[in-house]
Amino acid sequence: MKYLNVGLIGAGFMAKAHSIAYAGMPMFFWPAPAIPVKKMIADINEDAAREGAAKFSFESYTTNWKDIIENPDIDIVDICTPNNNHKEIAIAAAKAGKHILCEKPLAITAEEAREMYEAVRSSGVKAMVAYNYRRTPAVQLAKKYIEEGAIGDILDFRGTYLQDWSADPASPLSWRFQKKLCGSGALGDIGTHVVDMLRYLVGDFLQVNARTATYIQKRPIQSGLSDSLGNAKADLDTPTAPVDVDDQCCFMVQCASGAFGTIEATRNAWGRNNYITFEIHGSKGSIYFNYERRDELQVCFSGDPGDRRGYRTIYTGPPHPYGENLWPIPALGIGYTETKIIECYDFIRSITEDTQPSPSFYDGYAIELISDAVLRSAASRKWEDVQKM
Repeated sequence: MKYLNVGLIGAGFMAKAHSIAYAGMPMFFWPAPAIPVKKMIADINEDAAREGAAKFSFESYTTNWKDIIENPDIDIVDICTPNNNHKEIAIAAAKAGKHILCEKPLAITAEEAREMYEAVRSSGVKAMVAYNYRRTPAVQLAKKYIEEGAIGDILDFRGTYLQDWSADPASPLSWRFQKKLCGSGALGDIGTHVVDMLRYLVGDFLQVNARTATYIQKRPIQSGLSDSLGNAKADLDTPTAPVDVDDQCCFMVQCASGAFGTIEATRNAWGRNNYITFEIHGSKGSIYFNYERRDELQVCFSGDPGDRRGYRTIYTGPPHPYGENLWPIPALGIGYTETKIIECYDFIRSITEDTQPSPSFYDGYAIELISDAVLRSAASRKWEDVQKM
């Protein structure tokens, strides 16, 4: 059995998700393509690093991420830091010949993403961006139907990612509200997940026409870079600072295939928790998905007899993508963790089989070009071309 040593940078929420995936992947996908070994975890906060090593079962910890890069025993560098750190760490890892798993979005600008993509292309290492929602079995089933031609030519689509965790003005000014640390707000944080899924399903984007808004202009200052995701609330005496990124974005999309669509992302939608949806209409049918009901895919095929035509619900399970490795009957239920386990499996398999992971840094760069076009369009109030790679 092959083993791959992992160095994980960042000891917060995403470190927890990735660590569970490394532990669980061989249990679900046995025989595993390789066994991930949690070798070292890094965080600038020593208490967080020490606790992360104990909690997530890493052999050692450090407060300097460069220790992971310079460690000859490390095979994989896993980046779970705020977005502004992705570029420096990923380029250093690529130059050191380490494979890379990087949390999304890939970078804070398209230019940074281009440098990261070129670094991994030159080094030949495997590099994946962690857009895990596309690995939900129902999304993979939608991809299967589209590629089989079951819904015909794609005509139009709509996608949403709606949350409410930051709708309260008392939720703190985490790094996700500061442009220098995150690049963009709702667009980069959650909107790019929908961009990734729909680009994966319907093809490349050519043009966008966008509107963005910042509803809450200032927020209470929090100490450190830890993410409360709206769970902590400030008191009336807490100093505030400006928010300089978008709370909401909404844009129209023209695809290379001729398909047309809309995408909306907001973190200010009271009553919506993790509401990721897409609906795709084709010349022979339609597909609808809602992540909050992630075991389900709703489909309608025009070839069905008229007296029974309409949306039907398919519950994903063993007959569907990844299904035989998850749970033994449909609708038994999958969660966020399973999407990360599948992501881990696909990434490790790309290393052992010497194949290109997906979404790759190429895809991450493409998504940053789309994000840049969205922000340009929001400023110009005009259609903007997505720049070519």
